[in-house]
Amino acid sequence: MNVKIIWQNVLKEIKDELSSLAFETWFSEVDLIELNDGVAIIEVPMSIHKKHLSDNYFELIKTALNKVTGTNFELEFLLKDEILNRQKEQEDIVPKEEEGVPKAFKEKSNLNPKYSFENFIVGNSNKFAQAAALSVAENPGKMYNPLFIYGNSGLGKTHLMHAIGNYIVENSNRRVLYVTSDQFRDDFVGINKKDATGTNFSYIDFFKNKYRNIDVLIIDDIQFLGGATQTQQEFFHTFTNLYNDSKQIIISSDRSPNDLKLLEERLRTRFCWGLTVNIYPPDFELRKEILKKKIIAGNFETDIPLDVIEYIASNIGSDVRQLEGSITRLVAYSTIMGGVKIDINLAIEALKDFISKGLSEKNDITRIQKIVAEYFQISVEDIRSKKRSSNISFPRQIAMYLCRKLTNESFPKIGTEFGGKDHSTVMHSVEKIEQEIKNNHDLAEIVKKLENDLKP
Repeated sequence: MNVKIIWQNVLKEIKDELSSLAFETWFSEVDLIELNDGVAIIEVPMSIHKKHLSDNYFELIKTALNKVTGTNFELEFLLKDEILNRQKEQEDIVPKEEEGVPKAFKEKSNLNPKYSFENFIVGNSNKFAQAAALSVAENPGKMYNPLFIYGNSGLGKTHLMHAIGNYIVENSNRRVLYVTSDQFRDDFVGINKKDATGTNFSYIDFFKNKYRNIDVLIIDDIQFLGGATQTQQEFFHTFTNLYNDSKQIIISSDRSPNDLKLLEERLRTRFCWGLTVNIYPPDFELRKEILKKKIIAGNFETDIPLDVIEYIASNIGSDVRQLEGSITRLVAYSTIMGGVKIDINLAIEALKDFISKGLSEKNDITRIQKIVAEYFQISVEDIRSKKRSSNISFPRQIAMYLCRKLTNESFPKIGTEFGGKDHSTVMHSVEKIEQEIKNNHDLAEIVKKLENDLKP
């Protein structure tokens, strides 16, 4: 039988056993490549699929395949590159046992029910983060612990965190708690209060019960614990307690663990124990899909043409809230103007202030690159390229230094904007310029002039 037909029949068997969300996430881009010497070679799109399918769906796939073929095959999950490069050697993947999930438990979770995996719009910029989040939701405390999600504001970190929590609550009896770092700090400060007995024992018991007698802790915007030394110490103990008990910890930040310089090193180290994922700004196609989803969800009476959607996607920044807000503003403007038809001219008029505000709030990496390139009489393309000649690499290092100093962007994000440089390359460039400025007066004057040119 043809392997494609076999795989189609296997997928039919698997689909009956899974939710549509799990099936779409883990099997939509998975293919059976060959059956050879008792081994089924299965191609997966990302490394996270390889691990998740092996750890959680190995027996399900194997049973379905054996049922369809009548033969007992072992499974091997490989990336496309591994399949292409592999000629003789083959890897063996050891399966782990799958565990079922008990009934739901809902109590003081602080979760927002409107955030789910179903309404999280997936694109290239957030695909890995979504897959990692669903993996944790399906196996809290076992897959990736802690899960650390970082990225700029408005890219969907909070949505994913609530989606994880809601999924766990709906599919298990685990106790989930979502808090912001500010809420954690306020609860910790409350320990110092005295109750009617003149002691603080009741507040201590409340704090420990709230944060340690749970199965899943989701804490948002961990960067705001910076500078709060005693609160950091308490969070360290809470983290350790939960981690040692195999309880799931999910953390978000606007920057990577290595960039959280105001947090204790022992905390930053522990944040890297599990899986760290970055959510990147949505590309043009994903921005269009977000806008279309907002239009459908808003159930607006008026139609919004495709050219208007493309205009907004091209001119509004990467903040999802701003993208969604632009549709609300446009429809409201049309209504106020007597229900006039929405077209490109109306959109330009209605969103002129909104778009200029969005543009002014964008990060300045591109602007910094342009100013530095003009000063050194090279092109922006040169700065973003992989060219290593000194007349290009040195201005590139200065531009990286300025990006780090004058924006809130992380090392990985800056590296991405410089042709995909590794975060360690950016760190080296920043440190090098910092040192040379101290010893080179001429360079210090150049950097100072560039900073003045970059002032609003």
